[in-house]
Amino acid sequence: MTTPQRADFPHFQTITTRWHDNDIYGHVNNVTYYSFFDSAVNTYLIERGGLDIHNGAVVGFVVSSSCDYFASIAYPEVIEVGLRVGKLGNSSVQYELAVFKAGEDDACAAGRFVHVFVDRASNQPVPIPGALREAMALLMA
Repeated sequence: MTTPQRADFPHFQTITTRWHDNDIYGHVNNVTYYSFFDSAVNTYLIERGGLDIHNGAVVGFVVSSSCDYFASIAYPEVIEVGLRVGKLGNSSVQYELAVFKAGEDDACAAGRFVHVFVDRASNQPVPIPGALREAMALLMA
């Protein structure tokens, strides 16, 4: 896999690493990157798409995820998570993400995850609501 570049992403979410993100080897543990991805996507959906994570009728479930690593990051460090949409379906969306050190062009890690949107009460898939779909369309790769 080639290292993703900053220019490949239309949106960025700034995140500050935390003390407990580091593992015994002195760098951010691999599982923490999934938290970065989840935070970047959900912040975008809440702020730009109006997703109501507490009381909304529709919620997004992560059904698939992966991550590739290219370079280490560590606490304390400011990172920027690049976000784009690779595929937008009726009830699902595939996000493509990359973690960058602040101001750097080469990604330290790159991943993807798939959200399926479901009715909160029944857990059955539903079409992605209009405002969320519009916000996601702005991120199409």
